[in-house]
Amino acid sequence: MSGGWNTIESDAVCAPPPTPTPSILRIGVFTYLLNNLGAKDVQFEELISLDADSLRQLSPIYGVIFLFKYPTGETRSDTPKDGTFDYDAAENLFFAAQTIQNACGTQALLSVLLNKTDEVDIGPSLTEFKDFTSAFPSDLRGDALSNSDLIRDVHNSFARSSPFIDETQRAATEDDDVYHFIAYSSINGTLYELDGLQPAPISHGPCTPSSFPEAVIPVLQRRIERYPVHEIRFNLLAMVRDLRIRARDIGDAETLQQEEQKRTAWQWENALRRHNFVGFVGELLKGVVGSKLEEGEGKYEEWIEEGKAKTKKRVEERSKKGAGVDEMDV
Repeated sequence: MSGGWNTIESDAVCAPPPTPTPSILRIGVFTYLLNNLGAKDVQFEELISLDADSLRQLSPIYGVIFLFKYPTGETRSDTPKDGTFDYDAAENLFFAAQTIQNACGTQALLSVLLNKTDEVDIGPSLTEFKDFTSAFPSDLRGDALSNSDLIRDVHNSFARSSPFIDETQRAATEDDDVYHFIAYSSINGTLYELDGLQPAPISHGPCTPSSFPEAVIPVLQRRIERYPVHEIRFNLLAMVRDLRIRARDIGDAETLQQEEQKRTAWQWENALRRHNFVGFVGELLKGVVGSKLEEGEGKYEEWIEEGKAKTKKRVEERSKKGAGVDEMDV
């Protein structure tokens, strides 16, 4: 393997994310990650409400990606808490063991995509990868994925540029909140949970693509119910057909314009993540300080004291307004 796997914005990863990530960024990252891997006419959409009707409105749906806080203290079991392990399923579907830390989001989306080749054009490179690994057991599939130059390079192209952190060497500690992505999809008439940290796909019973919304919602609700009522850090993304296709087919100009605007915003955010602005900010600060020093003796100290006073005033106003409540919890 020629290089490591970086933490990308989409990957809360089985490692601690540096900051809370707006889900809108995950949608853009995942959509263009698929596009850059060669998949055509597919995108992601966030699900705000956990109900079958909201999911069905996005049809056709290829699967969903679920983000949750990983229970690091749990021990492995031969029996899943919900559903049943289907050890024979890997013979007929794509399932890979997770062998790399910083890419569970990418692995989750591939778990859906590579099982939907009859519905989605995944492109020649991913087709070749799937064909090459089709006879492998799950652990070797995981090794093949971790050693794929194409998948790793596309994944890493969405990492934020940082001169301070080597994400390939970054590992979770006992004090970190650890997050994980898994996939759910209807495959071969069964609803499967695809989690590379598990020994096999987990079957949740019969399911067709048309019944997927009604089948997957109760499974997700049962998983969420395992957590304390105050735990709200979940995110659900649906992998669907490009919404612009339906908008064009039915002549919905408003939706088509909205979708194009979304992609413009995604491209802008994805472009920004590739650039390191530390040097620019440093030069800007030096320029501001230099201009203050040129204003004459005493101006610099006056500027510093003015800044301290404004900061103190903002802190006092925020304290009175929020009564000690952390605004990030709202």
